[in-house]
Amino acid sequence: MSNKVVVAGVGMIPFTKPGASDDYATMGANAAKAALADARIDYALVEQAYVGYVFGDSTCGQAAIYGVGLTGIPVVNVNNNCATGSTALFLARQAVESGAVECAIALGFEQMVPGALKGAYTDRPTPMERFVKTMLEVQGFDETAPRAAQFFGGAGRAYMKEYDIKPETFGRISVKARQHAARNPFAVFRNTVTLEEVMASPAVFDPLTRLQCCPPTCGAAAAIVCSEAFAKKHGLDTRVVIKAQAMTTDRNSTFDEGDMRKVVGYDMTRAAAQQVYEKAGVGPEDIQVVELHDCFTANELITYEGLGLTPEGTAEKFILDGDNTYGGRVVTNPSGGLLSKGHPLGATGLAQCTELVWQLRGQAQDRQVAGARFGLQHNLGLGGACVVTLYERQ
Repeated sequence: MSNKVVVAGVGMIPFTKPGASDDYATMGANAAKAALADARIDYALVEQAYVGYVFGDSTCGQAAIYGVGLTGIPVVNVNNNCATGSTALFLARQAVESGAVECAIALGFEQMVPGALKGAYTDRPTPMERFVKTMLEVQGFDETAPRAAQFFGGAGRAYMKEYDIKPETFGRISVKARQHAARNPFAVFRNTVTLEEVMASPAVFDPLTRLQCCPPTCGAAAAIVCSEAFAKKHGLDTRVVIKAQAMTTDRNSTFDEGDMRKVVGYDMTRAAAQQVYEKAGVGPEDIQVVELHDCFTANELITYEGLGLTPEGTAEKFILDGDNTYGGRVVTNPSGGLLSKGHPLGATGLAQCTELVWQLRGQAQDRQVAGARFGLQHNLGLGGACVVTLYERQ
């Protein structure tokens, strides 16, 4: 037997550009306090903490959670690149579902610096070595362009080559992201942009322009997960549960098939989504709202198909028909996504969780997706990890 897992509380702080935020410990503590307040429980009832961040020293998790209280509970520090926040949630959910604990907190934060992502060490092999080697073999390497943009831009090129879509199709995703973020007080970029502005912004790596790349961001978010029995005992909100969740890592296809879409995690995404649908008995056609990993517009486009939201080869039509936004088939990234809400690496997965819980509770205000019962979350990290989570309103 396994416990039904309730998301009893969520919280986040407004995301900011680097240099405009509090320090990571303050951000983390504030997000955790917000989630506890939303759940209406005392921190003393939390039995374990899973705390995620990418750029930070060991035990930064303790430094943040100690700002909430000193209760002696286990604090597990989590780092899984851009999938860090959802990995912390995966572990907290697993602990509750298995019966190891009745209540746990997942917390994620990041205090970033301006500019493209860089590795922390130069005196040892990079965990991205195999990925870089594969990219070199497939498309070469441009010393003048950010590495991450080359990975995901290469995936966009592969899709364009196979399906002959227009570069502007990717740009339309940025336009949609800004329109959604304009309604989100937690987003870092809330001004709308036109397709012409997106396409005219400086080139980063064809087909990507600057406005098609997520910004370095500072922020934090958290979730309180507990068993349904615990929630009922303490009078907590039981409306939103984790219906199914799956984490995947790379297989041989990532490196052996010469396809940049697979190098950046398309097969991980598809496998995780299929596991979730099978476990939940729910299909993509049943989902009303999705928060997915749009670190670059190219990744949002290929992820539509990886998650089964539209058949392979039809993403351009999906976008042009408006099926990815309000009034269409499924609203993708109502928060503005990583492109516009921002991408503080360790916090992203829990910010996605927060948005979907608000949506399913009917608390998303101007962003509310009408009648949302199922929300799907997709969080991806190169290196690699992918977590897909399905939430249900009971």
